[in-house]
Amino acid sequence: MPWKPNLAPAVEALRKNLADVEADAFREAVNGVAARQLSDMLAGILRYRSNAYRRDLPMPPVVWRSGAARLFDYGTEATAKAKGIPVLFVPSLINRSYVLDLSERTSMLRYLANQGVWPFLLDWGSPGEKERRFTLTDYIAGPLEGAFRAVQSLAGERVAITGYCMGGLLALALAERQQKFVPGLALLATPWDFHAGELGKSQGEIAKSVFESLAPLVDRLGELPVDALQSLFFFLRPFQSARKFRNFASLDPNSARAQDFMALEDWINDGTALAAPVARECFLDWYGENLPARGEWQIGGKKLRPGNFDRPSLVCVPAQDYIVPPASARALAEALPKAEARLLASGHIGMAVGTQAKKALWQPLAAWLRNLSAI
Repeated sequence: MPWKPNLAPAVEALRKNLADVEADAFREAVNGVAARQLSDMLAGILRYRSNAYRRDLPMPPVVWRSGAARLFDYGTEATAKAKGIPVLFVPSLINRSYVLDLSERTSMLRYLANQGVWPFLLDWGSPGEKERRFTLTDYIAGPLEGAFRAVQSLAGERVAITGYCMGGLLALALAERQQKFVPGLALLATPWDFHAGELGKSQGEIAKSVFESLAPLVDRLGELPVDALQSLFFFLRPFQSARKFRNFASLDPNSARAQDFMALEDWINDGTALAAPVARECFLDWYGENLPARGEWQIGGKKLRPGNFDRPSLVCVPAQDYIVPPASARALAEALPKAEARLLASGHIGMAVGTQAKKALWQPLAAWLRNLSAI
């Protein structure tokens, strides 16, 4: 395919290897493998649909609200007494925030709350009538800054910020606007150069074309529906879905691995729609025109320049990330004046909830955030 030029040598080698193979025998062999894989995938999907798992982890108290947005306080009494550094966690607008608090066994925030960190989690909720008219500026200058001020009123005026994925871009904008109150900024799998990586500038052209095809639907509904977003993520790696359900079919349904799969898969399928103006900015301004990396992305009429954030920052880059190419995230580390870049041997979601997440991300992030107390 033209968007996979790196596969050309492998394709040519395959052609040579198959030159002397009898066509009917080859076709029969391929069909046999495909039928087995399809059967295993369907078995996994049926097992997933019939599994009794439901997330029942009690949520911490809501300490602030604004429209659809809520702010959760993960600070324990021990954390508060120890004066752990308050940190506002900013998730993506299109995924539920509880990926950072996925289950009793897999919760970054509950871990951090016992490591000298006082975590607050902003949950954006689903766009209501008001939010469907929001731009990125509206989100940042509205509920995001409102949540930041709420944390200040509860935990002191110095508040660190951590952003995940798309939330990292919003966190960066907030950090620059509130710089004198922000001792440090951590960015997890956050894109910056949207034309970096394997596809380069053609990625922007693809994004523009995709949005143009969806624009009539988006304009009519006032939002980009979650099912459309899910389809776009699916097409990034269409075979991964089949592979993961085949693997799930082979697991003991009562095992810890099966329960972890259920928890994560439920979260993946529990996304939220994207307000129409925000969808337009993301597809056309970010991916299409690459405004952030060009220094032309504006919030409230002011261009966002990472070089203006003169505070310590930690940029965590998952090496196996196909949603945010590592080159895109590394570009942000290079643009921040006081950035420490950390390369993780994980994927976009695995960095937060994978089997190695505690060692690879949670522990170093806790240590880095605690050190901000001395700054």
